[in-house]
Amino acid sequence: MSEDLSQELTRAEWRKARASGANNGNCLEVAPLSGGRVAIRDTEAPEQAPYVVREAVWAAFIDGAKRGEFDF
Repeated sequence: MSEDLSQELTRAEWRKARASGANNGNCLEVAPLSGGRVAIRDTEAPEQAPYVVREAVWAAFIDGAKRGEFDF
């Protein structure tokens, strides 16, 4: 992880779905980063390095989620 990204992640404003409840578990958190990138982490393991994706990757995922493409 680059030094700039590491620093940015320490200041990231993480968001989680309201449906995850107050126990801070059972959820993914996301944080917007510079350049349109998005960081993704597991609420149950915030100490682990997050997965960072480009803006286009995030947009494609959100579009698919809204269309129900990932429903099981």
